[in-house]
Amino acid sequence: MPGVHVANVEQQDWFAKVATEVILPRFKAAQRPFVLVFWSRDPDGTQHNQGDSLNSLTPGINGPTTMAAIRNASSDLGRLRAALKRLGLDKTTDVVVTADHGFSTISKQSRTSAAARMTYTDVPRGFLPSGFLATDLGLALNLPVSSALGLPVVFSEGFHPKGGNALLGPDPNHPDVVVAANGGSDMIYLSKPGAKALARQIISILISEDYTAGLFVKDSLGPIAGTLPMSRVGLDGSARTPQPDIVVSFRTYAGNCARSDTCQIEVADSDFQQGQGIHGSFGRGDTHNFMAAVGPDFKAGFVDAAPVSNADLNPTLAAILGLKIAPHGKLVGRVIAESLKDGIPPRFEAKTVRSPPAANGFATQLNYQLVGDTPYFDAAGMPGRVLGVR
Repeated sequence: MPGVHVANVEQQDWFAKVATEVILPRFKAAQRPFVLVFWSRDPDGTQHNQGDSLNSLTPGINGPTTMAAIRNASSDLGRLRAALKRLGLDKTTDVVVTADHGFSTISKQSRTSAAARMTYTDVPRGFLPSGFLATDLGLALNLPVSSALGLPVVFSEGFHPKGGNALLGPDPNHPDVVVAANGGSDMIYLSKPGAKALARQIISILISEDYTAGLFVKDSLGPIAGTLPMSRVGLDGSARTPQPDIVVSFRTYAGNCARSDTCQIEVADSDFQQGQGIHGSFGRGDTHNFMAAVGPDFKAGFVDAAPVSNADLNPTLAAILGLKIAPHGKLVGRVIAESLKDGIPPRFEAKTVRSPPAANGFATQLNYQLVGDTPYFDAAGMPGRVLGVR
């Protein structure tokens, strides 16, 4: 059924009123330095759920409802800046704006997927259901598929894993394979002995699917043709949550618009429908986000040619505030010194690394940039299957 045809105006109007009529006046009265974080659910929330493009790739995420969401976010930013000026805080306040990712239009189409050839109660015929990756793996490995709650998924009755998450194996309490869906990518966990052999079997299945764009495997599994180790993209961290054994990034390609990274289309493992919005792939449309800043500490009218990431905001704001924060982990970003008054643009270089090809020619290529020792990942996947990799 169609999604929404209105932007998230009412909720954000409340947020904006609280920020401009209550919080900022209190900060002004306190006459002390402050940091305010204003989280805008638009355009993200509306782009995910927009109803302009039911089961159609056109207009996708660039329809009138999305445009209304962008205007909504822009209007709120204008209200915040107007309040700073009204309160006399604009000359002493930096304003930093960032998106956490780009956005893409969902495709639910595949010529190779067995899941797309099955019939479901809530999916148009011929479309990929949510949980298509788990379904295809379960069928190919001859393993029962259960929902994340451990309930059996009965394909013959028109069901599929909701949300894309699934447990594969005879005993859902001790699954052989766990699939965690993440929109434009899925994570696969292997918990039993023999993970190396099973990982290679899974990779051989995935490289034959037309929706697979990039494959990354846990370093401990050793080199596997067609894949890159997770350490190449910083997924070998020390978090307490389990590290996936395989990360699958899905196919992306350009829609019909002047700038391909603003109309990326991607196969997505999600309950959202074809034509709605998603992110999470390694395509350039998702990794290329918007950032801007204005205020007494920043240059005016400066366009930064060097790569910049959300990870750079923390060290940059800390530098402005004169704070020394100990780094945690390796991907900690850098101070965006070139954007600050009297800052000098850094030297940077583009890099490419490519996996050895699998028997069918499938390979994962990573395009990234370096500023000193700081890496910025642009896009990754099989050339021809991912926007930004040729």
